[in-house]
Amino acid sequence: MADFNTLDGVSVAGKRVLLRADLNVPMKDGAVSDTTRIDRTVPGLVELADAGARLVIITHFGRPKGQRVPEMSLKPVADALTKQLGRPVAFANDCIGKDAADVVNALKDGEIAILENLRYHAEEEKNDPVFVEELAKLGDIFVNDAFSCAHRAHASTEGLAHKLPAYAGRLMQIELDALGKALEAPKHPVMAIVGGAKISTKLDLLGNLVERVDQLVIGGGMANTFLAAKGVDVGKSLCEHDLLVTAREIFAKAEAANCEIVLPIDGLVAREFKEHADHVVSDLKAIDADGMILDAGPATIADLNKRLESCETLVWNGPLGAFEIAPFDTATVSVAQHAAKLTKAGKLLSVAGGGDTVSALRHAGVDGDFSYVSTAGGAFLEWLEGKVLPGVAALRKN
Repeated sequence: MADFNTLDGVSVAGKRVLLRADLNVPMKDGAVSDTTRIDRTVPGLVELADAGARLVIITHFGRPKGQRVPEMSLKPVADALTKQLGRPVAFANDCIGKDAADVVNALKDGEIAILENLRYHAEEEKNDPVFVEELAKLGDIFVNDAFSCAHRAHASTEGLAHKLPAYAGRLMQIELDALGKALEAPKHPVMAIVGGAKISTKLDLLGNLVERVDQLVIGGGMANTFLAAKGVDVGKSLCEHDLLVTAREIFAKAEAANCEIVLPIDGLVAREFKEHADHVVSDLKAIDADGMILDAGPATIADLNKRLESCETLVWNGPLGAFEIAPFDTATVSVAQHAAKLTKAGKLLSVAGGGDTVSALRHAGVDGDFSYVSTAGGAFLEWLEGKVLPGVAALRKN
């Protein structure tokens, strides 16, 4: 974190702190149904409020596309935040203009307000300089605590950082620190597990990882494309046959970078995709013509767990099989639990992220046992791909 402006040593007492959070939370029947993102944000909010900041939270909700959509108001989020914080949170009916200014100007030291949905204004996603200026009027300093939104150059993620003194919030700091330890300055050997359905959605990711890790484990449906590229008949398994040349290019790039690509050596094979479908454990050289590989097999699980024991760092994105349906969740659950065991024993730094990955680790009961699990989704993936994230770059020291 030495390259970034953080809140360490910054006096916020009496200052209007404009804090970008990601409170785009699930809703059901007009109420917040999952407070995970709120819970993660709360400690940083409490720290600033207790230090005497006049805290002004800005965030988006949904995709209103510049319209005031009542169902996408942040009022229910303000209510949930009040409950989680155990202290009142004022609410402004807009994020700029008189409504916002009146609420902000009424704040006393240590008090908190949240402003209405940023995306009620189309100028937010356009990073419009006039909109940036209007937002900046409401703060003395800017804190970005929304890594999950940092891959977009929006007014509230990138524009404000050039208008006000800008700092990484505590949640942003934790995320950047974890990701830096995982790929930018990791302890070797480093293993990356990349799963999911298709390599077409993860070409940039694979291309970046083969140059950074020692072992790249490929699982899920995308493993079938790599197996087919090596001449394995994968039957009716999900496979991008039009990308076999691309898979071979990734093999060549990995070999040049001294990265070992690790593929399944056996699988759970069924003839239909449904829960508890009849299946067999099959050597991958003997897949029936009408068979589908739906999960890695026991030999593959044993191989991966053994490899993990000699690793210092693990980066994980994507499941190893069709984890949503039993028993094709076996490999994902088994390897995740072994990685969690090694992490708890202090033998492994484990960082994971991506929507399916978070769900899979939660399904395995270990989402709280990895070193860090990112809920950032697209931003996490773009970071894995080696792309510059505008909202992060704007927080770097000059």
